[in-house]
Amino acid sequence: MNDISLLDKENFSAQEDASSGEDSVNNSSESKGSAPGKKAAKKKVAEEPAKAKKTAPSKAVIKKTAAKKAIENKVEAAAPQPAKIKKAAPKKSGFKELADSGEQAQKQKKAVNQPRPVNQPVEDNRGKEVIEDRIENLQVEATHAEPQAAAVATNEVPENISNETKSTLQKITFQIKFQTVIGQALFVSGNHPLLGNNNVESAYPLSYLNENYWFGTLEIPEEQPLSHDVQYNYILKNGDGTTTIEWGTDKVISSGVFKAQELLLIDSWNPSSLIENTYYTEPFQEVLLKENFTGVEASVPEKVTHIFRAKAPLLSKGHALCMVGSVAELGEWDVEKPLLLSRKQGDVWHSISLDLSEAVFPFNYKYGVYDTNTETFLEFESGNNRVIYDGASDKLTVVSDGFAAISNNGFKGAGVAIPVFSLRSANGFGVGEFPDLKLMVDWAKQVGLKLVQLLPVNDTTATHTFKDSYPYAAISAFALHPLYLHLPAIVNKENQALLTALEDSRAELNNKTDVDYVEVMRLKWDLIKQVFPSQKELTFKSPDFNDFFAENSHWLVPYAAFSYFREQNKTADFNQWKSNQKFDLEQINELAGAPLEADEQISVYYYVQYHLHLQLNDATNYAHQNGIIVKGDIPIGIYRNSCDAWQQPDLFYMDMQAGAPPDDFAVKGQNWGFPTYNWQRMREDGFSWWKKRFKQMSYYFDAFRIDHILGFFRIWSIPMNAVEGIMGHFVPAVPIHINEFTSRGIQFNYERFCTPFINEAILNHFLAGEVQLAITQFLEPTSAGSYILKPGFETQRKVEAYFASQEDTEQNQNLKQGLFNLISSVILFEAEGSDQQQFHFRIAMFDTLSYQQLDGHSKHHLYELYVNYFFRRQDNHWEKEALMKLPELKRSTNMLICGEDLGMVPACVPGVMKDLAILSLEIQRMPKDPTREFFHPNDAPYLSVVTPSTHDMSTIRGWWEEDRAATQRFFNSQLGQWGTAPYFCEPWINRIILLQHLYSPAMWSIFQLQDLLGISAQLRRENPHEERINIPADPNHYWRYRMHIPLEQLINETEFISELNVHVAKSGR
Repeated sequence: MNDISLLDKENFSAQEDASSGEDSVNNSSESKGSAPGKKAAKKKVAEEPAKAKKTAPSKAVIKKTAAKKAIENKVEAAAPQPAKIKKAAPKKSGFKELADSGEQAQKQKKAVNQPRPVNQPVEDNRGKEVIEDRIENLQVEATHAEPQAAAVATNEVPENISNETKSTLQKITFQIKFQTVIGQALFVSGNHPLLGNNNVESAYPLSYLNENYWFGTLEIPEEQPLSHDVQYNYILKNGDGTTTIEWGTDKVISSGVFKAQELLLIDSWNPSSLIENTYYTEPFQEVLLKENFTGVEASVPEKVTHIFRAKAPLLSKGHALCMVGSVAELGEWDVEKPLLLSRKQGDVWHSISLDLSEAVFPFNYKYGVYDTNTETFLEFESGNNRVIYDGASDKLTVVSDGFAAISNNGFKGAGVAIPVFSLRSANGFGVGEFPDLKLMVDWAKQVGLKLVQLLPVNDTTATHTFKDSYPYAAISAFALHPLYLHLPAIVNKENQALLTALEDSRAELNNKTDVDYVEVMRLKWDLIKQVFPSQKELTFKSPDFNDFFAENSHWLVPYAAFSYFREQNKTADFNQWKSNQKFDLEQINELAGAPLEADEQISVYYYVQYHLHLQLNDATNYAHQNGIIVKGDIPIGIYRNSCDAWQQPDLFYMDMQAGAPPDDFAVKGQNWGFPTYNWQRMREDGFSWWKKRFKQMSYYFDAFRIDHILGFFRIWSIPMNAVEGIMGHFVPAVPIHINEFTSRGIQFNYERFCTPFINEAILNHFLAGEVQLAITQFLEPTSAGSYILKPGFETQRKVEAYFASQEDTEQNQNLKQGLFNLISSVILFEAEGSDQQQFHFRIAMFDTLSYQQLDGHSKHHLYELYVNYFFRRQDNHWEKEALMKLPELKRSTNMLICGEDLGMVPACVPGVMKDLAILSLEIQRMPKDPTREFFHPNDAPYLSVVTPSTHDMSTIRGWWEEDRAATQRFFNSQLGQWGTAPYFCEPWINRIILLQHLYSPAMWSIFQLQDLLGISAQLRRENPHEERINIPADPNHYWRYRMHIPLEQLINETEFISELNVHVAKSGR
């Protein structure tokens, strides 16, 4: 037995500090370390001439050695970064033998059978005890033949794991390196009853071994065998009841592969924050890194005692992961004959099976990189040597080392952002369509871009007016927009005449500068309704359609019924329908559940959605074939009069409106009109609606942008009686209690603080020239010499309704806005149901004339409370809110997730996004540091997207002309230019800004197409203000921007393409 006393303290520490996958990479994909290279390896060979002759690398397991050699001799033989392990006797018994006295064993057994604080350290006399002895002594606590009763079990097996027959396994020992603090505990959860059937509350508890390790031995009863492969994860439970589940689904007990009675799993914790995990998301594995795959096969020995596994996602084409170590079976550090780890297409792990039954334990080892083309060892991984202590040959040991610490420069890519409706093609219908994405892909590939980013593509048909052009107001979170349907692809030969008859109208629409949303939709639907009756039967009887219908019926049937009722009732507001105001699943299935039997006014939506699915799927597959990924966009909200709200109203607070607080782009805030989410109800069913939404996105997209990710922390919630966003407050939020005012010496007056304060000075400020008319028609005087609003005008919504019935004149517009301003001139909002005891501050209350007319003492202490309310007391609360949603939602998809984290960003947001490896959005003119005017792309974190502009703001050229003073400061401080800034953004200026972003350390640099065209004097639009897509401050903005040149022309602009291609290539993207 290898007693720890045989190993000096330095050597034991080496085991604790050895590279161990996820624990060794320090949250960076660019850790380089000082791993020995070829020079050190050659030196070793020179010192041992007998081994100098080059031999082919061993792709099989090295055969058993005849004699054992001392560990000390192996390590001293020029081993990389040696951990000096003293000579020790070979170990064969693993965890089975006991070295401690019976008295000591009994003490420990007694201790573990008694209640003790979670994570109470077991006595750790490193020079006296044996690790294996402590594991054996604690097995009483860890072994659970009768596990806790599981809650509702999902028992889902990942698609990449095959079901197997009954396993021979009788005992599994979990061992994981993880440092905890008092109050924390580790558990194992998996898709088997013994591991709680993926229910966190029923997970299998591990036992604390020492400051670095936890373990547990699971006896497998005959009545609960491992009949299928078991995917498992480790879970950290904190003292406050919160839990953290490690990332990934790659820890699997393969019942058909691990053919042993006893299994030891030596694992590494995989934190979700590791950058390397990003490279195992779908866009990297299926597209961006797919060509780098190098298949390696290795023979498996007749007897396997150990399987070593590691991950290395960024290996170049032709490179393989290899392994060398201090024992003869691992080549005694001879890099001329490393052991190559095998890997097949689709495998996450590089692995090797070894027979180490005759090896001397413990021993050191390391992973390295081997060039299979030149048969050359390239480099060792960085960090200390890895050490394995267990050598028992009567069980199978699987060592999952996590990520090999291989040096790399990370992945960096560039992309283009453009809405589908903005694409222009020679044969278009006045709007971009899904097949046009292929042309965009062709151009992007020539330039060297790797990503095409889109705005939401869901159906927004609610009013049949231009207001439906708003892509974030979808009537279904699942249905695609008929606007993007390419008509020639759906019309058969018999109906070609109908298509031809539209040619003049098509050409007229296509020649327009902007999208004519209403007319495009009208003409497309006219043709669809003409061709559908003669084509529906053939479509609905096809196997492909029936697969599509079966997979999507959960949203497709309600959506079709909703659309039918909308047309029948001439409104999408289901509260005004003559019937079916409330969703009835049984009734809807009877009405619309069978495509061939349903009314054609219903089934036509199945037909359209099926063809939209085919066309978008075809376009994204084309992008993948050309090495380009497609990034979608998920809106934070849903349209109030939508199918989702009709079908599942309990998931939303229909009496509130979502929006955003005021900022430089919308000084009155934004009121999106969407209902807010009932997160508690969503949590009860495991966020099923969100997970289905993510799954739907994954059919077409590789990555997606979460619009306003801050809404997962807290949402700006506006009451229904308000029109302007400035009337909202954050939900959830810890309110101010009335006692907090009195404790600061503030004389609290409900009417003064919580109702509009109106006097002559305020009236003259907001209604100059209309004061007398306002007093007469809308106000009532008070005995205190101030005014109050008359009944019928006390809310913004009532004022809006009144003026909607009046003539639309400039005077009426001024009166309406003046009254809006009076109503919003408050300091506090009462918290609902608090009986005037709790309050929320109106944002920017210090800008109100009401606040400015208070006495100095009240203003000072109110401002102190305001700062505390918005910037201190909420942060922990908001962080917990996000952690109850985002981790589970992120685990439900393998797409790359980017968050739009702009606006009033709580301090907790960057940390949460970093911990979950969600990419942030960094914009040069919107710094997140309030002390800075601009953000420089060089300062971007790696896990981020940098961009000079988004669809919600002006382009580079448009912004350049908006504020001359700001432009001058930017010109001198950010571009490093001397003198006076040019009035217009000339191509060379646009180019400098583009290059700043290309050379940023961020993973992705994404540009609006308008900003890329801005570097070309010949190609860019003459008027940059015509390039803007959206104006957030305008709730009725018409989203109609189109490219001014067709894609066919852009593809042939060789000089422009060549310049961009050079810039992208030189930047390393």
